[in-house]
Amino acid sequence: MANLDALRTNLEKHGFHTVYFPTAKEAADYLDGKLDARTIGMGGSVTIQQMGLMERLAAHNTFYSHWAGATHEQAAGAEVYLCSVNGLAETGELINIDGTGNRVASTIYGHKEVYFVVGMNKVAPTYDQALWRARNIASPKNAQRLGVKTPCAAKGDKCYDCDSPQRICRALTVLWRKPNAIPYAEVVLVGEPLGL
Repeated sequence: MANLDALRTNLEKHGFHTVYFPTAKEAADYLDGKLDARTIGMGGSVTIQQMGLMERLAAHNTFYSHWAGATHEQAAGAEVYLCSVNGLAETGELINIDGTGNRVASTIYGHKEVYFVVGMNKVAPTYDQALWRARNIASPKNAQRLGVKTPCAAKGDKCYDCDSPQRICRALTVLWRKPNAIPYAEVVLVGEPLGL
């Protein structure tokens, strides 16, 4: 069980605003109420999809996601960006692994606001454990979801650091602190398992 107080303290110390909701519904209600008449971009996020946020936010915002027919460039040009993480350390580091690079790029630069929506299943006690989770739990599950031909997709058990042409792990970002070019960044913590 994650130490929520330590996690929030460390994230705040690193420049990230934090909120916590026991359920995904409460978190979705919060974001739906907070984000109105904005342009919002999203990369691939099973978490956001599971919460029904794409449909809710698209009803009263301009919403860009390649999952909804938009381009990566449209999402990258939005005022607000929504995503999750592959691993989050209680010590305050946010870790993401990406194949295309659109998602990790948008967490660093180009948006006025970035919201990281994170189920507590993605939290690990240390940086090393969060990185291990990103590589050995989230990445194989994502490879299986995408149906790529990689060892981790075939076996579903760990990262093989493969050289497959369909490898989805091509870029790794670690946010040690809130990037200077992002004026506002918030981590929305959810007390339920979400995403991969």
